[in-house]
Amino acid sequence: MIGLTHIKQVYFLGIGGIGMSALARYFKHAGYSVSGYDRTETKLTLALQAEGIDVHYDDRAEWLAEHLQRETCLVVYTPAVPADLAERIFIETNDFTMKKRSEVLGMICHELQCCAVAGTHGKTSVSTMLAHILHNSELGCTAFMGGISKNYQSNLLLDAKSDWVIAEADEFDRSFLQLFPNLAVITSMDADHLDIYGTEQAIVDSFNAFAGQVKDGGSVVVKKGLVVDQKPGDAIRYYTYSLKEQADFYAENIELVDEAYQFDLVHPKGKIEGVRLNYPGLMNVENAIAASSLALLAGVTSEELMTALAAYQGVKRRFDIQYRSKRFILIDDYAHHPEELKATIASVRDMFSDRKVTGIFQPHLFSRTRDFADGFARELNLLDEIILLDIYPAREKPMEGVSSALIFDQIENKNKQLVCKAQFPAWAKDLGDGVILMMGAGDIDTLVDPVKTILMEKEHV
Repeated sequence: MIGLTHIKQVYFLGIGGIGMSALARYFKHAGYSVSGYDRTETKLTLALQAEGIDVHYDDRAEWLAEHLQRETCLVVYTPAVPADLAERIFIETNDFTMKKRSEVLGMICHELQCCAVAGTHGKTSVSTMLAHILHNSELGCTAFMGGISKNYQSNLLLDAKSDWVIAEADEFDRSFLQLFPNLAVITSMDADHLDIYGTEQAIVDSFNAFAGQVKDGGSVVVKKGLVVDQKPGDAIRYYTYSLKEQADFYAENIELVDEAYQFDLVHPKGKIEGVRLNYPGLMNVENAIAASSLALLAGVTSEELMTALAAYQGVKRRFDIQYRSKRFILIDDYAHHPEELKATIASVRDMFSDRKVTGIFQPHLFSRTRDFADGFARELNLLDEIILLDIYPAREKPMEGVSSALIFDQIENKNKQLVCKAQFPAWAKDLGDGVILMMGAGDIDTLVDPVKTILMEKEHV
């Protein structure tokens, strides 16, 4: 890798993050000595350990002094790592080569033909679909995905023979400005991460800067209705995509058949009829159109596209049906922004129109709750029953006056409850029949298995 030819060790501060763990796997496969720290043991960190990567969970600078060689070690970190972490202080004061995750991803992608997927929501599903399509085509690809693909049980795909790399372009901390792709898609530019950006306009400006970094001769595809600045001349081609509205890429004749969607994909060179997506959720048809647009621009054939989409199994925690019976359907979803809640709930209504829908939502971040409380309340009102958990703080410290009550008090639906996470498993025994939709980007996923057990027990009552 350019500028890192002396590196033999790679150490990750925050190795359990979805983007960090993909890089850790990449370097491990490339033959480097890989290790890392994270504050919490998770299924993902345990998987890394099973793959031969040394992970520890206590902040101990003395371990670094014994195991890392400053001259040959690259330290990769994320902005979420606190500045007062003892290991970070040791690394910074001992002159290690230290780079952000986004910088390292940018260095890898710069050496290949890059397809980058950006957007305040939708990017994980689109990038995983795109990776699956290219992986199953003559083009092949290496892919860094922002979720665990259910087809491959990993967030990393490797193909040493392919010139293509798929990258999820993360807008947090403006990380995606480290990428200079050949092809890019932008799924959304909604207000988010206002603790970083300050204003919605600053977010839009950042996405425009990202679109402007597409290499000459490349293409940018944006969801219809979004506006990005275009470079003068013919250096870059600009396209639009949409679910149903006419655009450069859009769907016609969408049908729901046995919980799978069938549609015709219209594109600039014609139409692909009878595309089948066996993964549920109307929002995933839109995601498939976005992924297909870049796949076709990269050179994937119609036949390869249809075969891959029909075999796509989805991403863990993205409209992830965990249990179903005559009485219950349990869905786990990562939705943590009002627009994501809107899309997920609409997809559930479309598929299970005759069922009662109970939504269990865990807000993520104090700042996001403060900024979008009214939006969360508006979308949660679309549910038949609402259970609101306490805020998952992630990287943030508590903010005075900010709690889940900010959302709860604005929900007009009277069929609502505010439940402490610790009390939730006991409360869940009273869940009624219908769709149980669990949403959030925090640790609500740890409650999915207990709820599944409760529902299975209720089947026999």
